[in-house]
Amino acid sequence: MNKAVVLFSGGIDSATCLALARKDGFEPCALSFRYSQRHEVELKAARQVADNMRITDHLILDLPLDKIGGSALTSGIEVPKDQSPEDRSQIPNTYVPARNTIFLSFALAWAETLGAADIYIGINALDYSGYPDCRPEFIQAYEAMANLATKESLEDRLVYKFHTPLLNLSKAQIITLGVELGVDYSLTHSCYDPSPEGLSCGRCDSCYLRKKGFQEAGLPDPTIYAKDI
Repeated sequence: MNKAVVLFSGGIDSATCLALARKDGFEPCALSFRYSQRHEVELKAARQVADNMRITDHLILDLPLDKIGGSALTSGIEVPKDQSPEDRSQIPNTYVPARNTIFLSFALAWAETLGAADIYIGINALDYSGYPDCRPEFIQAYEAMANLATKESLEDRLVYKFHTPLLNLSKAQIITLGVELGVDYSLTHSCYDPSPEGLSCGRCDSCYLRKKGFQEAGLPDPTIYAKDI
């Protein structure tokens, strides 16, 4: 099978992308990052999901994005709670400056060394927090750049394709699709600000969207939320 690099955080969207890449006939190579985020819980989840899906190639890279800061996920800025993302007109402070641009650059570099022309990213333009690097025009521009910037593309060995299969799906549709593909969402993690014990807060944007997705899909949410204990 041809390989495909899948950006993989250990959350609902990236786990579904991993399953979709395999369904599409690729051997998925999962790429995760320890980017000085507030917690290690999502990386633990990423390892568990990758093991459960028998992903043999799971690379975790260290990026000290706390040195740059500018985000509630990589600094001491407080994570916003108890607000519906749909009611917000501004980009929230959980946006990490240029994060998807940075992550995709490493994904592109790894894909080039693997001889892989396909890269999957689980961005979504419906149920999301309004980040600018989750828009289709961003991916279109990045794909065009990738095919100008690498040795393999310039020497006509690879034509890079960036797959965004979840782009126009609601969170409920993503969850329904993942269940059909056998994804075990009890192993995934979404919360921006979990408790010291690793329990999801149930109050941040990501928890809100996760709960909303399971509710609208008519499926039980396997997550244990700290605020419900």
